[in-house]
Amino acid sequence: MSEDDVQTTETGPVQDEARHAMKMAKKKTAREKIMATKTDQKGLIIVNTGKGKGKSTAGFGMIFRHIAHGMPSAVVQFIKGAWETGERDLIEKHFGDVCQFYTLGEGFTWETQDRSRDIAMAEKAWEKAKELIRDERNSMVLLDEINIALRYDYIDVAEVVRFLKEEKPHMTHVVLTGRNAKEELIEAADLVTEMELIKHPFRSGIKAQVGVEF
Repeated sequence: MSEDDVQTTETGPVQDEARHAMKMAKKKTAREKIMATKTDQKGLIIVNTGKGKGKSTAGFGMIFRHIAHGMPSAVVQFIKGAWETGERDLIEKHFGDVCQFYTLGEGFTWETQDRSRDIAMAEKAWEKAKELIRDERNSMVLLDEINIALRYDYIDVAEVVRFLKEEKPHMTHVVLTGRNAKEELIEAADLVTEMELIKHPFRSGIKAQVGVEF
């Protein structure tokens, strides 16, 4: 093989690399122009909903980001009662100084079978949530499974939306989780993510497991 042959065979990959570099450079320039226009900051209303897993997990991911940055935050759990969870244990034992944690529900609705009691507990949780959101020291408040309470009308969605629009401090983030988020809440939110269910181990007879579900 001559030197000319070697140069010819290397032309293809060299040209591909050059085209790729040029394409990425254009993309970078376009991206920087877009980012230059994004200068505002505000506290977000964030809704994690849908039939798929990961709604609370995603919410707690943001709470742990706040903890990692030393930013005060809070959690109110509307449904999960005596069920012990890893995130609650970790926060209460090691990060209670930067994240307040309140579990005010008594379990899933099919377990309590007492609507009036469920309503009373949901209203109590909502009062605590409002107190924590009003406190501007809290950069983020996670309302875990509040969408369940809203779905069964334990709390008035109109009141929740009104409060978030009118009384939430400008820089406070509020995360609301749970399936079947009401349209009024979705409309009011800044960020909505729907977890789509494709496969679930429960359908194959596998129960909830430590480290995965709780």
